Amino acid sequence: MVNQLFIKWFNNPIYFRFSFFILLIISCILNHFIFNGDGNYYILYVLSVVALGIGFYNKPVWFLIFLTVIVVTCRYIFIPESEANVGTFLIHFFTYLVITAISTGLMKYVQKVKNDNLELTIALANALDSRDNYTKNHSENVAKYSVLIAEKMNLPKTSCDIIRKGALLHDIGKIGIPEHILVKNGRLTEEEYEVIKNHPVIGHKMIQHVGDFTNNGVLDIVLYHHERFDGNGYPSGLKGKEIPLFARIVAVADTFDAMRTKRVYRDEIDLKTTLHEIERNKGTQFDPEIVDTFLSLFNSEKIRKT
Repeated sequence: MVNQLFIKWFNNPIYFRFSFFILLIISCILNHFIFNGDGNYYILYVLSVVALGIGFYNKPVWFLIFLTVIVVTCRYIFIPESEANVGTFLIHFFTYLVITAISTGLMKYVQKVKNDNLELTIALANALDSRDNYTKNHSENVAKYSVLIAEKMNLPKTSCDIIRKGALLHDIGKIGIPEHILVKNGRLTEEEYEVIKNHPVIGHKMIQHVGDFTNNGVLDIVLYHHERFDGNGYPSGLKGKEIPLFARIVAVADTFDAMRTKRVYRDEIDLKTTLHEIERNKGTQFDPEIVDTFLSLFNSEKIRKT
């Protein structure tokens, strides 16, 4: 729980920006109005520059220096020292500036790892899509539509980021499906369809040990995006709200792009027929609320009517 909260904060620097100002204000109040300069609550000033570096990691250097000067000035005024002089001020300034720089570097590293993970996710999705020319860019399309749905539902940015990653990887398990089945020119036999139905479980096993995906919803998308709202889906036969929200969102986006894409055994289905089919399966295959949200994207032209 604490780990998830920590990740959430690092994914939203604005929390640290608020923390910086709050810590600085509390420090000034404690040391001036309550302890009248007798309390050595300088640790709060230290914490404030830690929050400064993390929260404003992407700001110009001059901006970070300016706020660090403000913190040191407040400390200098509200915690008076017996030998207060320019030298003391400069020592505190350089000490706090180093802390700010370390915090900034830490946050930049976290963001680089996050971006590298996303690039790896996209590379894996592209590797999967390249196996079949008819489904090229399918994963990226599903990710795009899924994020549009999530944003329309006013889900937090962190959730949208998770949904994007999960949608990019939703079919990763098809890497483990034999080529002759995956690109078969014609409809699948019952035996072949059973093999295809294993791809959510295969995909889940492939990425379940990736730390960034543990307990954040990506694994749920990969494993449950073929569950149906009426309970007749696979692999677990989950029903209704038992199906994780992110997986229910991706299920709609996945079906839409699959129908709009030309396949080996059929041409692409026109937009009107596709939307009618999705609406017709509202409450059976799909979550009604998510279908309504998805269809509203066309009314607001969030998705171009092509």
